[in-house]
Parts: sequence; C-alpha cells; structure tokens
Amino acid sequence: MLLRLRISLPDRPGGLGHVARALGVLGADILQVTVLEREAGRAVDDFVVSWPGQTTPEAVLQRLSAVQGARVEAVWPTRRVPGSAQDYELLLQVTSDPARGLATLVDALPVLCGAEWAAALTPAEVRHRSVSAPEEIKIPGPWPVRPQATVEGDTRLMLIPEGETTVVVGRTQGPPYHRVELERAASLVAVVTKLAAGRAGG
Repeated sequence: MLLRLRISLPDRPGGLGHVARALGVLGADILQVTVLEREAGRAVDDFVVSWPGQTTPEAVLQRLSAVQGARVEAVWPTRRVPGSAQDYELLLQVTSDPARGLATLVDALPVLCGAEWAAALTPAEVRHRSVSAPEEIKIPGPWPVRPQATVEGDTRLMLIPEGETTVVVGRTQGPPYHRVELERAASLVAVVTKLAAGRAGG
C-alpha cells in the first residue's frame, strides 16, 4: 500500500540515512522524499513509501519510534504515484478542454495534494465538487482574500481564492497542511484558472 509519512529529524549528515535504513529494514520501498523545511537544526520531510501488505498509521508510528532523534508527525494513505507527472497531465487536460478547466482541477486536487476531497465555491453556490466532497461545505471565518491553511473540527483545509471562486481542499487523515503544500496548490489553481480563461477566450 502507498503511504505518506511526515518525519521531523535532526538536520545533520546521516539523519536521512537513518530513516531510510529503518524503512528498509521494515520492508518499505521509498518512492519519493520532499523536503518541506529546514530550520532550527531540524528538517521536516515527506516520504512516499510503498509499504508491504496492509498496515495502520498507528503500527507504522510504533515501528518507526526507534529511529533516534526522528519524530513521525503523521502517517496517512496516499494515491499519488511519484514520477507520474500528474501536475503536467492536469495542465494538458485543461488546455485540451478549457470549458471544463475548473472541474478538471477540482477532480485532480485530492490526489495531487494528498487529500480526500476538493470543491470550488462562490459565496452563492458550489460550482463543482469532487466525488468524496461532503454535501455541506463551510468556509470557517470570513471569506478568504489570500491562500490559507486552517483546521475546522477534525478536517484540515486549504482555502485558495481565485477571483470570485475559492477552491477548498480537505483531509481528515494526515497533518495540517504545510506552507509548501499550500504554495504548490495555490500555484496550480492560479495556472489552471489562467489557462482555462485564456483558452476559452481565445
């Protein structure tokens, strides 16, 4: 099964190697490592791994607890296969059918962002929602004017305004969204919106 692990570890030579060795001993195949931040002597990395057989986040946390100095911040399932260029596939789909640009974006974001659902809202309506999106989607607080990550109850949210529409991405598994995840998602939303508008108008 594919899992995503967020691990905080000492930012020193060999730190990443200790985690890699521990995952190898457990039979996990590392498919991708993304560095989210490096500050205050620690690094926060996201690992996408192929885990042998079935497991639970709790079991993975327990088995990795022996890695000295490392803190496993979260473990959650993912559907994104590293190396499959899904960002580019999304952009290609939008340029080939700009009229469906917003719907294509919303349908793709859960996989691209390690989330469970996404939706595009205006203050008056839901313009499009992914298959797993809840029936009732509420934006906490005032309508956003800039991209932000927040938590509402047990749901982690990204709120990305673009014109009159706000794209909402949600997950209940995994940690709150990191600023790197938010910046990437906001860039995708901006590019897709401009591509769809430009192609539709020209």
